[in-house]
Amino acid sequence: MRSLIDTDFYKLLMCQSIFRNRPDTNVVFSLINRTKAVRLADLIDEGELREQLDHVRSLGLSRGESTWLRGNTFYGKRQMFRSDFMEWFEGLRLPAYHLEKRDGQYELTFEGRWPEVMLWEIPALAVLMELRSRAVLKDMGKFELQVLYARAMARIWEKIKRLRRIEGLKIADFGTRRRHSFLWQDWCVQAMQEGLGDRVFTGTSNCRIAMKRDIEAIGTNAHELPMVEAALAETDAELAEAPYRVLADWHEEHDGNLRIILPDTFGTEGFLGNAPGWLSKWTGIRIDSGDPAQGAEIAIRWWRERGEDPAQKLVIFSDGLDVEKIEELHAQFHGRVKVSFGWGTMLTNDFCGLAGDRLAPFSLVCKAVSANGRPTVKLSDNPNKAMGPAGEIARYKRIFGVTDQVAQEVLV
Repeated sequence: MRSLIDTDFYKLLMCQSIFRNRPDTNVVFSLINRTKAVRLADLIDEGELREQLDHVRSLGLSRGESTWLRGNTFYGKRQMFRSDFMEWFEGLRLPAYHLEKRDGQYELTFEGRWPEVMLWEIPALAVLMELRSRAVLKDMGKFELQVLYARAMARIWEKIKRLRRIEGLKIADFGTRRRHSFLWQDWCVQAMQEGLGDRVFTGTSNCRIAMKRDIEAIGTNAHELPMVEAALAETDAELAEAPYRVLADWHEEHDGNLRIILPDTFGTEGFLGNAPGWLSKWTGIRIDSGDPAQGAEIAIRWWRERGEDPAQKLVIFSDGLDVEKIEELHAQFHGRVKVSFGWGTMLTNDFCGLAGDRLAPFSLVCKAVSANGRPTVKLSDNPNKAMGPAGEIARYKRIFGVTDQVAQEVLV
């Protein structure tokens, strides 16, 4: 990690919102490896991991990074980040971590004030992913490495050439958290810039690379906000209102293309069915779990029922994408809605088959697991992505009206 802004843009937007609305909430974030077959503690040396995590704790904003955040235009708005938040951020060093080995995996947790602890999520994931890459590559010779990367570069370029043929495509890099490495993500972004141009390639979620390459920083909000807000609810009625309460705060702070709904935290259909009228006026929706085509159809039907024109709404697909799925979804929805894609792991970490299965991407997440001592829950539209204690999951399903769900394999 080279910088505190070597992170996703949405984390900084959410951090400012949390700094304003919930600064003293105590949260615990925890690493979760959904792909148990990848035994990270057997691959990655604990001393090297601690060295990298300690290095992250030493990082602070540089003068140039602070100037960029304070003065740049994001989503058409200058001074997106307020002075009080920036003064706090400029003095920030990330809090302590807790690391243990257990059954071939690392148990890595972070606890403290929400605005501070939340900024560990992306660095923790990126560090572990890159250390895993280094562990696999360390015994390769110079020429073997050159051939490996040449083949990976050719693979990405062939994907870009296919994407060029899609008329009206809009696509961004969302690949920070599970990238092969920082330098590889930076190379992929440059390849997208050259191969697609700025009319097609709309930017990157990574703030450091956006600043370095003078392109748009892309991102809105994530499941973290409603998960923590729901955990803080005192009653069932407050729980039912929690996902709308955090979006009401967001509505006050942001407009335009930052008003993007992420509806699947506790089930998309229930969320949209009970949503207040003002949410249908928002710019669009991000589909991040379940069957993406089904999720888009649900959103289109919901907008029509609310008297909105779906053709004027933005649908962002961002879950498990690769070129074939991008082609398929664009063909199905282009013209019916404004379609955009956040391309993640299979852009910045597609080394499948290039070193056997040893570099294949896997599903690693770092999530808020408790807030003020209460467990968090995520239901998702894919039950294989659900998290939380079984009793709380059952309660949330009852309150949010989640019934039958179709389980889908979680690959990345």
